[in-house]
Amino acid sequence: MALASARRTALVTDVIASLRAEITSGRWPVGSRIPPEPVLIEQLGVARGTLREGVRALAHAGLLQVRQGDGTYVRATSELSGAIQRLDTELTEVLEVRQALDTQAARLAASRMTPTALDDLAALLARRADAWENRDRDAWLDADHAFHQAVADTTGNSLLSDLYAALGPALRRAMTSHWSDDGFDGADARGHEDLLEALGAADPERAAASATANIDATAHWHDASTPPPGERDRG
Repeated sequence: MALASARRTALVTDVIASLRAEITSGRWPVGSRIPPEPVLIEQLGVARGTLREGVRALAHAGLLQVRQGDGTYVRATSELSGAIQRLDTELTEVLEVRQALDTQAARLAASRMTPTALDDLAALLARRADAWENRDRDAWLDADHAFHQAVADTTGNSLLSDLYAALGPALRRAMTSHWSDDGFDGADARGHEDLLEALGAADPERAAASATANIDATAHWHDASTPPPGERDRG
């Protein structure tokens, strides 16, 4: 009996590892629905109960979300990101954390930038500008996050990069809810084109200042577009 239990535990562990690999590799993007049970059972070669136990474990960790009658969706790429997403995080709080991460990421990236990484960042900014001009919200959000994530990745600090990636979905959710607010300028050069120039010049302090300017501009817009607490509950 103990041997059978150990074998089942090992199978569940294998299922969790396989599902996690699909998520972290990007083959199952955040927001996508994973393949149905029959397909996964055939691919993994396990029983239905074993598969469901693995799915439950990843749902508990925040990586998956089971929607009754609709399927199972990818919610996050890591436990940290899943935990952040479960919080009812206000944009103000996200921006305060992002300011610390962005500023340090910019400072480090300026001293570790490569020509290839700089070209990649320029291409992401071009995508971002095109998306804003076409009023393509999802494409703009994708390009904006990819730009800042690429800056974090360039630092070579895996912890900083992982923290930024974990914060991304919460920021995206908050920014999506404010996309149509008056005064939001998704083509603002502060913290973007300015940051790119500072990175190219290998100027850490200028890069950090540009990153701070970007967050300050977003915070200023958010403060101006958000009604006081007493007015939020009025029809």
